[in-house]
Amino acid sequence: MQIYTVAIKPTEGHIPLRCCLEERGKMMPDHLRFGFQALILVSRWRRRLRARRRRRYWVHPITSARIRRGAFGVLFPELRNYPDKFHNYLRMSVDSFDNLLQRVSHRIERQDTTFRRSVSPAERLMITLRFLATGESLTSLHYQFRLGISTVSGIIKDTCHALWEQLHEEFIPLPNRQQWIEISKKFVEVCQFPNCLGAVDGKHIRIIKPQGTGSEFFNYKKYFSIILMAIADAQYRFVAIDVGAYGRSNDSMVFKNSDMGRRVYNRQFDFPPPQPLPGTDAPPMPFVLVGDEAFQMCGNLIKPYSSRGLNQSKRIFNYRLTRARRMVECTFGILVAKWRIFTKPIQLKIETVDEVVKACVVLHNYLLIKEPLNFQDIPEDSQLASLENFGMRTNVAVSRMRDSFAEYFSSNAGRVTWQDQMI
Repeated sequence: MQIYTVAIKPTEGHIPLRCCLEERGKMMPDHLRFGFQALILVSRWRRRLRARRRRRYWVHPITSARIRRGAFGVLFPELRNYPDKFHNYLRMSVDSFDNLLQRVSHRIERQDTTFRRSVSPAERLMITLRFLATGESLTSLHYQFRLGISTVSGIIKDTCHALWEQLHEEFIPLPNRQQWIEISKKFVEVCQFPNCLGAVDGKHIRIIKPQGTGSEFFNYKKYFSIILMAIADAQYRFVAIDVGAYGRSNDSMVFKNSDMGRRVYNRQFDFPPPQPLPGTDAPPMPFVLVGDEAFQMCGNLIKPYSSRGLNQSKRIFNYRLTRARRMVECTFGILVAKWRIFTKPIQLKIETVDEVVKACVVLHNYLLIKEPLNFQDIPEDSQLASLENFGMRTNVAVSRMRDSFAEYFSSNAGRVTWQDQMI
């Protein structure tokens, strides 16, 4: 029986690649020698990996001072004493914050353990609102609130999800027929556009390229994005949204393939039945959404005429439709002005980006109800890229319906005094 021994010459800090294989009078077989060398390589790799993963601190000294020196422990109590500063910091009043906290606290509350105290619901909400209001990096929030970067990331994702789950049924519900009628009345009052149920548009939300996605999110503006499709009413509130489509997608097809678009094109929304336009005895006209050239018209969606070869009637129609479609542009403008995270690429995982966008939308509607706007300072430029225009064709029946609206706006029953001057 032959006995093999392995002699490993130790060196400082690591296991050597060279090993002395000795045998009593004979060389070790190749298959055994190669096996020993592979074992030594694996052992060295594991030791280096453990050395890299070795934590210097169980809790970093900066993080351990969170309660005494963090932004929530020091700044938050002071901000509550100065309502204007509080509103500037978190984009809402103290009363709105307290009401919002009461609605979501049971969803974001965590249990204390024997090792550490959990982050309170108020601090979780404060971190999330500050992130949405500024778009600061997770590293910046890590130093402000003295929490780990991964902890901050998890807080933002969980809180945004909780905000949407708790608020969307109340502040962005699926309208019923009576609510659609109320929206239509408001469009007549504000925009002088009858039988209008909302303005539809889509915007590109800039993101950092997700790993392994190739060019799926690369849009015609030459950056990576997801698409936010929305219907807005005449009070600058979102009525319905769809989030998450690839930025490179054909924008009109994005709307048609979304749940919101399918409801429009397949007439699955509970729209009111057609009725005559005000002041006329003409045949009933359907209730419609208004959009721009990027959308394909259907029985419940109309868009402007092409800019070539317009007569007086068509130019007036384009002006009147643009006044109604301006509602959704201003809605996006208010959204971006309030939540500055949309002014820069969002550096989060793609599923978290969807949660962030939905949270901002539902907070937009929540604050419009809790804190009415000063309508004199409403921004019309949202700084978000609009959809690409592909010039989709429409059928004859829908074109005739649009012509009926155009004739109405030029008639005595439907005209407004200033429209001839504006075109």
